[in-house]
Amino acid sequence: MRKRRILLECVITTKQLKRLDMDIIFIRELKVVTLIGIYEREKRVPQTLQLDLEIALPNSRACQSDDINDALDYAQVAQHIQTVLSEGHFSLLETLAEHIAQIILKDFNAPWVKVSVAKLQAIRNCKMVGISIERGQAV
Repeated sequence: MRKRRILLECVITTKQLKRLDMDIIFIRELKVVTLIGIYEREKRVPQTLQLDLEIALPNSRACQSDDINDALDYAQVAQHIQTVLSEGHFSLLETLAEHIAQIILKDFNAPWVKVSVAKLQAIRNCKMVGISIERGQAV
């Protein structure tokens, strides 16, 4: 039992160390308009959502080069997400968050992403409701 516990502690420590070497770009309170929801009105009337994104960079070259070509262009990320969301309807925030995560992982080659999506004033006496998901690519 002791050997198994030590091995588990080593695995956790290794994962934590990998995370320390990760550079993360964040985008906070990005407002996007899309059709979201299960009710008939929600399928016809666009709603404003708030997104928070944390995106791991595939490398840290920009830290040394100071060159935008080595960086993740967060304006391009925001524009791409806004374009994609303006073109469709999602029933659930969970599905929308997964869709955004996959866009960032695939189209921007990010190794890891955290996506938080919130509906603003969806229920009475509440500023926002939402979901946060984390996804990563196989190493």
